[in-house]
Amino acid sequence: MNITINGRAVEATIDPRMSLLDLLRDHVGLTGTKKGCNQGACGACTVLADGERINSCLALAVQYEGRSITTVEGLSSASGDLHPLQRAFIEHDGFQCGYCTPGQLVSAVGMAGEAERGLPSVVTADLSAETVRLDRDELRERMSGNLCRCGAYNGIIEAVAETFANASESKREAA
Repeated sequence: MNITINGRAVEATIDPRMSLLDLLRDHVGLTGTKKGCNQGACGACTVLADGERINSCLALAVQYEGRSITTVEGLSSASGDLHPLQRAFIEHDGFQCGYCTPGQLVSAVGMAGEAERGLPSVVTADLSAETVRLDRDELRERMSGNLCRCGAYNGIIEAVAETFANASESKREAA
């Protein structure tokens, strides 16, 4: 199979039953994506498939033939600079043990893209609005698929809000 991972073409011969998570960790060597529950309930394995967030533990790798996957390793710039959200996680103590952090980071980037495209959540007040306001309730709901066993939720939400809520408001003001 051929797949693009973090902008790099990867060719692999795999068992068709292999999960995308196992391909990333065991065959490509990208261990940032974590195997938490291996049942799709915790979000530690979240990656972006063509910009959409998915639980890689539930996805068969062969389903993503020819597609583009972004892992936590792909969030930083080519020069190694941290993504603004990664810096915000450090500033706001958005991690403790760090196990859920990669999934939280990738999920938040995907979530911001969903909000930018105007996709509503269950708590979105105005379904006809062109943009979604990423207030605390909206962020909590949109990130609810990612669990943190250490309870660093306040720092996570602060980091996500600083990175994406402010960008969303600036974009609205510019329009």
